[in-house]
Amino acid sequence: MARRALITGITGQDGSYLAEHLLREGYEVWGLARGQANPRVSRMRKLLADVQVVRGDLLDQGSLISAVERVQPDEVYNLGAISFVPMSWEQAELTAEVTGMGVLRMLEAIRVCSGVSRGGPAAGGQIRFYQASSSEMFGQVSETPQNERTGFHPRSPYGVAKAYGHFLTQNYRESYGMFAVSGILFNHESPRRGAEFVTRKVSLGVARIKLGLADELRLGNLEARRDWGFAGDYVRAMHLMLQAATPEDYVIGTGRMKSVRELAEAAFAAAGLDWERYVVTDQALHRPAEVDLLCADPKKARVQLGWEPTVSFDELVALMVESDLRLLSDGGDPDQDSSWP
Repeated sequence: MARRALITGITGQDGSYLAEHLLREGYEVWGLARGQANPRVSRMRKLLADVQVVRGDLLDQGSLISAVERVQPDEVYNLGAISFVPMSWEQAELTAEVTGMGVLRMLEAIRVCSGVSRGGPAAGGQIRFYQASSSEMFGQVSETPQNERTGFHPRSPYGVAKAYGHFLTQNYRESYGMFAVSGILFNHESPRRGAEFVTRKVSLGVARIKLGLADELRLGNLEARRDWGFAGDYVRAMHLMLQAATPEDYVIGTGRMKSVRELAEAAFAAAGLDWERYVVTDQALHRPAEVDLLCADPKKARVQLGWEPTVSFDELVALMVESDLRLLSDGGDPDQDSSWP
């Protein structure tokens, strides 16, 4: 009988790549979807026709218990979140409820449906839980690169909410013996990234300029440095974490930093353009509390999981620019997820 996986955030970038990976691995894949007529679900079905949908909401404990009872999953991947960092200052309470408290509700749903209590059974045979933690938890970093032992100093409501979910996952693992792990993922991108994120903003901006649809690209802090990788690589790491013999947390990244300036330079170069002719810096796009640099130390994942990234930074940027050139040339709307195949 095929193993069953339940994915929250199924309609997002990571959810789609993870679903594809699990389907290739022979899983029966279920996606948690909010609302009766969620338009993102219909768009998702164009790409993921073999994914089954169960209704549920990270804001509603009862709906999560019902979803877990119906699906009876072997593995749960919690990717659902308010994930756009700038929005977390504008909607801090909602970010806390979804990105933070949503983790608690899902852990409780798994615990209740598994009949686990304190001092309960060992991890074997239980529903295995993956929590999407974030490098934004490191924030104002205390050391570079960052590993599983680096302390957290989040600099946004999003980062704070992610840290709450991370520690809850750890707590349920230690308190209830649950197989619950967190992947501390550094920035990971793809042509399916939302148009509001800086990497996609850059690739779309380059495509618009190349096609004569715009004459400038406005960006914030060009000196912010990140560890950027390909989302399709990172979902493999999520799956590997839940196949391990023991539940542990892992940092996932490339171990290489690039600045926003270098991102823009690479993207314009992929389209045969000089970035300095088109990029305009805009102070209004700076964060209230900036995170200056994030760089992963993925040694533990490499040694214990055998995980390695396969797509380089330049390859990733070129992939995104080429995809957005095709999208806009065909009259697609990036705000409607039409970048998905």
